[in-house]
Order: sequence, then C-alpha cells, then structure tokens
Amino acid sequence: MKIALIGAGGKMGTRLAANLVGSDYEVAYVEVSDAGRARLKELVGMDCVPLDDALAGAGAVVLAVPDTAIGKVAAVLVPKVAPGTIVIALDAAAPYAGHLPERADISYFVTHPCHPPIFNDETTPEGRNDHFGGVAARQAIVSALMQGPEAHFAIGEGIARTIWAPILRSHRVTVDQMAMLEPGLSETVCATLMVAMKSALDEVVRRGVDRAAARDFLLGHMNILGAVVMDEVPGIFSDACNKAIMNGTPRILRDDWLGVFEPAEIAESIRRIT
Repeated sequence: MKIALIGAGGKMGTRLAANLVGSDYEVAYVEVSDAGRARLKELVGMDCVPLDDALAGAGAVVLAVPDTAIGKVAAVLVPKVAPGTIVIALDAAAPYAGHLPERADISYFVTHPCHPPIFNDETTPEGRNDHFGGVAARQAIVSALMQGPEAHFAIGEGIARTIWAPILRSHRVTVDQMAMLEPGLSETVCATLMVAMKSALDEVVRRGVDRAAARDFLLGHMNILGAVVMDEVPGIFSDACNKAIMNGTPRILRDDWLGVFEPAEIAESIRRIT
C-alpha cells in the first residue's frame, strides 16, 4: 500500500517517517515548509513530493499536522483523495470536534500512542531513555475506526503498529473514548497533577529542603505509591499514609473534579485545543 505522509518534516512527522522508512509501505512525503523539508532530508534521508503526486494512488493518508491545522489541511486534502482512501488522524481532538470534512466514500481512522509505561522491562539504555516511544521502548497504542468498512480497521491498525513501533499492546476504542483518554485522562488530570507535584517539590525546596534530596524522595515515592495504586505490585498503604490521603484529598481536589469527564467538559476542552 502507498501511504501519503502529510507534515512529514514536522516533529511528529519525522518520528513517523523514521519508522516508515524501510517498512513494507511505499511512502510519499509531503511538507510545506523549507525548514521541514530540510529536516526530513537530514534526519531520515528522504525527499518530499507535491501533494497531488503523493495522493495519486495512495491507499492511506496520514495527517501528521497540529490539531489547530487539521481542519484547514483536511479541507484541501479530503476532496482530492480517491474513494476508499483511509485518512488517518493522530489524535482524537480534531475528529471529535468535527473538523474532518464529511465524505461518505472514504474512511477515517484515528490512532494515538500511550507512550512507554512507567513500569516496564526495558533492559537497554536506548529503551530506558525512550520516554516518548516510537524508537526503542515498547508502547501500547489506541485506535478507532471513526467511519468506513470494518476491514479498514485492520489496515489502519497495521499502519499504526508501524508508525508507533515497537508495540507492547494495541487497544481498540471509539473516538469518544479516545477523547476521554486525551485530553481528559492524560492531560486534564494526569498532566495537571504532575505539574502540581512539581510545584510541591519547588515549594519544599523554597522552604529549605535540598533539591536533590527532595527530588529523590518524590520520584521514589511516585514509584512505589504508583505501583501499589495501579496494582503493579500487591500491597497496601500504611495507616499513616491512608490518613494523609484522607486529609489531603479535600485540601487538594474539588469534590466535583471527576466532572472533567462529562461530555460537555470534554467538548469544551477540545474546542479550546483545536
């Protein structure tokens, strides 16, 4: 199958291009900026082609462009693709927000990486230091067939397994569920709480604790507490820890904080993102 990679010279595009080079797919690379074309040539050794040339004969089109640009790019691109083409988005935000043009004779497929997990069995320095994924560390992925024949899910998943390789697990979800995962779970909740933990670290340092000691203490406790909470290891918290959680929860979290997963709040978050 021929794949057209749109935005091939961007940060995400070059990551995907590196995994597509040498794969079983024929790939045509598209990049509008001179800097992006130069970056693709330097990092991957590939040249770009005009959009129409890339789309000619392509069975799939991968949109490696920012969420804020997908609507404009898709408006130009989608009318040009052949019937039966699989258009692949790398995030649920723009598809969820309705930024993909209506066209009944093509498929829309959405895929996103989970990134390498905190608890893993990577044994090489390259694997341990591949925090984003797609290079040396195995990661899970989530994918959704937004529209199109069921057979296109397997084709889209095959492309997803290539661009996000090496793969730990592959999960099938819906676009709505993917939107709950991101921005809901991963960004609105997890990233916010991670930033809060960094702010707490900065505060204890401001109050006199040595930074290296505080950082080691926090990261070590994130490891063991996370392993217990996420059922990575059997165990229970001490009575003192449980009491600290009871005291900390109303101090740190609003009573209605789980409302961030309500459809209206997810939709508003995505509207701001896109």
